[in-house]
Amino acid sequence: MSEHLWIPDAETIDQAQSTALARHLGVETYEDVLALARAEPERFWDETTRWLELDWQTSWSTVLDTSAGLPWATWFGGGRLNLAWSCVGQHAERRGTHEAIVVEHEDGSVETRTFAELWDEVGQLGLALQDLGVGKGDRVAVVLPMGVEATAAIYATARIGAIAVPIFSGFSAAAIAARFEDCTVKVVIAQDESARRGRAVPVRATVEEAMAISPVAHTIIVGGSNHAHHDYATLITNHDGAACETVWVDSEHPAFICYTSGTTGKPKGAVHVHGGLLVKLALEARLAANLRPDDRAMWFTDMGWIMGPWITIGTHASGVTMVCFDGAPDWPDPARLWQVAERHRLTFLGISPTLIRALQSHGDELPRSVDLSALRAFGSTGEPWNPEPYTWLFRVVGDSRIPIVNISGGTEIGAVILGCDVTLPMTACSLGRPIPGMDVDVLDPDGNSLVDEVGELVIRRPWPSMTRGLWNAPDRYLETYWNRYDGLWTHGDWATHEQDGEWFLHGRSDDTLNIAGKRVGPAEFESALVSDPAVAEACAVGIPHPIKGEAVHCFVVLNGSEAFDDALALRLRQAIERDLGPAFRPERILAVTELPKTRSQKIVRRAVRAVLLDEDPGDLSTLENPSALVGIRAVSRITL
Repeated sequence: MSEHLWIPDAETIDQAQSTALARHLGVETYEDVLALARAEPERFWDETTRWLELDWQTSWSTVLDTSAGLPWATWFGGGRLNLAWSCVGQHAERRGTHEAIVVEHEDGSVETRTFAELWDEVGQLGLALQDLGVGKGDRVAVVLPMGVEATAAIYATARIGAIAVPIFSGFSAAAIAARFEDCTVKVVIAQDESARRGRAVPVRATVEEAMAISPVAHTIIVGGSNHAHHDYATLITNHDGAACETVWVDSEHPAFICYTSGTTGKPKGAVHVHGGLLVKLALEARLAANLRPDDRAMWFTDMGWIMGPWITIGTHASGVTMVCFDGAPDWPDPARLWQVAERHRLTFLGISPTLIRALQSHGDELPRSVDLSALRAFGSTGEPWNPEPYTWLFRVVGDSRIPIVNISGGTEIGAVILGCDVTLPMTACSLGRPIPGMDVDVLDPDGNSLVDEVGELVIRRPWPSMTRGLWNAPDRYLETYWNRYDGLWTHGDWATHEQDGEWFLHGRSDDTLNIAGKRVGPAEFESALVSDPAVAEACAVGIPHPIKGEAVHCFVVLNGSEAFDDALALRLRQAIERDLGPAFRPERILAVTELPKTRSQKIVRRAVRAVLLDEDPGDLSTLENPSALVGIRAVSRITL
């Protein structure tokens, strides 16, 4: 058993939201909540949903219906609600002057909306959408960064019963067009341009290119003036003092289509509904993020990734202020992210391991120069941790007093599978336990449960925020998630369930390396590489080998402290041998300037492997930096 870095004190446990839920359920501890949820899942979801106080118009008569089969489970039958009302409307009535959203822009300017102001803007935008012909079930694309307009857009769409389609604003025209076409978007709301490191980045022009490929009836543009589209600010002003009616919908009515990329083929549109998504995100905001009504929470993300809706809906369903920052985390000052946390008195800050590795390279003094005394927890997701940056975040940035609430889920999950809780001790890189209500296991290829061994992560029972299939692709949905093990959801992650109860992830199962019959995840290689102070980031992939089955090829991004030469390459090889053993000595270690990543900062190893094998890498629309593959292709011709 590894050392626990975080050990909660009695006050933390007593004041935690998970303790409040335990009391509501008539049990004592978070572990008791987990046990109850496993033993009586329908009772758990029924009583927990009432505890969340989401203000349904009509309560549900049945909790769960699996009559169509587990992949098509439905929840809260007979219940009627509207996600926008539960997140904004009810708080506008009860605490309207409380800040709903605070946005700091890259230029340092700040704008805010109270719950009452946000509800007004949602109502005005909802009317404007209806004027453009948007009705119940129509799709509205939102190509905006985290901020007031993106937030108003998803809630206005939900309020009138339409379906929001969040799309990353940094996508190429082809990637945006593919999403427009897949779900037949009726209206797109986009930004004229965004700011990145002091430069204007065109967005409208890219959206216009996308519409030339896949036409959209109407476009609403935020900012700018030299265009022929509808202007967001003008539409809001034209409906001043008016508001659309709130359309009450069935619990199973779709609220979002959230796209994620597959290893091949077109992007997958995960369908999420008003009832199930709202309940799951509200619960996770209370438990994982431990949010209380007067908190101020931020996740450094984009509305086009599932963590955008996660933090937006989770905070607002809990009546909490969401803080957004739309700039670069290290510009114009390497301490910018920590300064944002200080300036807005954040109580919760969500990040990714890759982001922390990058900020760690700037040294210890920057985070120590700001006041993070209001911060009670870090959130983390996107990829497995390495021990060194995790420990740095906890001990240096958090001064050994701020827990790292590591969580893992997915776009199709709608939320979280595994996650830490502040009432339990935490080991470096741990994912804690399955979130209450998630019946999770680790299996070998024959379907046997594993403990203390790496295996395939599966989910045995449905959960409320489970995608209701992929948009217009039911067979692909079943093939992707349900056909590996009969009656079980296969998520595609390698995991370990340790005997002491903690869970760990080891990367995607389709990234697994098989070295002379030994199966190992790329994270083990990458962890050994980034333990060297010269390495900022690393990527390991397996390439077919005539003797070993697969040989490991590693790529590293250096932090600038020293040049890449034979001595450093040897040192890195020795680090891998030290941590994994001589059998895992890599075939090659090469230095590159960047690794291909998604906006959520996940390294896309399959693309790296495809480049090395001169194969089709599949869908690359989610790549933030496709140019990285050019560098990998060039340097891979070098043999050390």
